[in-house]
Amino acid sequence: MSDDILPPLPKPQLWPEVPQFLELATGVGAHAQADEPCLRADAARNRARLLEAAARLVAQHGAAGVTMEAVAVEAQVGKGTVFRRFGDRTGLLTALLDHSEKRLQAGFLAGPPPLGPGAPPVQRLRAFGVAVLRRAFDDLELQLAAEGGPGRRFASAPHLVRSGHVAMLLRQAIPDADCELLAKTLMGYLDPSLIHHLTKQCGMSSARLEAGWTDLVDRITGGPTSL
Repeated sequence: MSDDILPPLPKPQLWPEVPQFLELATGVGAHAQADEPCLRADAARNRARLLEAAARLVAQHGAAGVTMEAVAVEAQVGKGTVFRRFGDRTGLLTALLDHSEKRLQAGFLAGPPPLGPGAPPVQRLRAFGVAVLRRAFDDLELQLAAEGGPGRRFASAPHLVRSGHVAMLLRQAIPDADCELLAKTLMGYLDPSLIHHLTKQCGMSSARLEAGWTDLVDRITGGPTSL
């Protein structure tokens, strides 16, 4: 195929300048998400009961001990109830991460600087990576178990919020760059699988990873003087 008949390149996805909160997916598809605000009181209580059972299993056996069957037994319900509420094991584990994810989102979207609005973009990028790394250090096993396949992993609500936030800050700091692609590159540094490899298999300290993030941000944006 000659160059003159190549199809046009797709337009890059544009992220809003002020990212909005996205809820974690905890049901089966869009229909389940749309139904979430309309849960009956008893259904909401049942959901909380299932999550409490799953949290007990995590505390006792780690993320590996959380299966749909084990949660059903722990909560004393039928296995079908767990599947109807969360879809599959990944949906269940993602729901367990909901609280810490919302706290992280609140910090970088509306919290105090330097993580939240009010600080220069490069400072916010540094603080963002450190916050994500520290959350990963706390919830790493659960995050790894909840990752799912690549298609689901990179299209998840938390990933989209974080990637959009990083792209927004990059556009403010280096507007002439391909900020969407650079955001994906920076997000790779914060991938739970890589964090697990570096900390558990390579023996790197959390302080070293945090310093490495700051160094990477400074090199991409032009250094600490480009605040």
